[in-house]
Amino acid sequence: MAIFSRIQVAETMKQTGLVPLFYNSDIEISKKVVEACYRGGARLLEFTARGDFAHEVFGALNKYVLKKLPGMIMGVGSVTDAASASRYMALGANFIVTPVLREDIALICNRRKVLWSPGCGSLTEIARAEELGCEIVKLFPGGIYGPDFVKAIKGPQPWTSIMPTGGVSPTKESLESWFKAGVTCVGMGSKLIKKGASGVYDLSAIELNTRFSIDTIQQMSNV
Repeated sequence: MAIFSRIQVAETMKQTGLVPLFYNSDIEISKKVVEACYRGGARLLEFTARGDFAHEVFGALNKYVLKKLPGMIMGVGSVTDAASASRYMALGANFIVTPVLREDIALICNRRKVLWSPGCGSLTEIARAEELGCEIVKLFPGGIYGPDFVKAIKGPQPWTSIMPTGGVSPTKESLESWFKAGVTCVGMGSKLIKKGASGVYDLSAIELNTRFSIDTIQQMSNV
């Protein structure tokens, strides 16, 4: 069961501006990566559940986070049906992210007052998601649409909160282009959570990139 309300999750997304995305089937590796993001200032993480037995890894990881990383909000991404959403909410997922707009997922999440963020690629989809109670819409794949798409959406719908995923890098130029366009937060996966030349996750780089990204976002928010 979620311990953070959907309003708390939405506010944390707005305040930090960054949602790291990560998946690994090894629980010990997953713990280290989440810890690196946490040390860098992240207070949310989307566990992109794309592998066999991913729910088992998430369940163990969420228990660990609850004990060791106070204030860290764990959610699950790549959820494609209501049954999967229910399974992850039973394991304590505080938010659910989907690659497409699925009304069955909207209903199951709203029933439990859990934030859900559907992947949308048109103004019509975004408007429908908001009619279904979506607080923050996922723009996916963000790299295909770009910041100009966000500007176009914010014109007729200035109230819309958008989180692009894909096409966002932990650089000043990339972050400025998206936030100046009007996004609420950004999702970052492999460009933030990188492996070194040996194929092992570079935990120091993950921590530094996370801190740099959040600091850059905060500086823009204070201008």
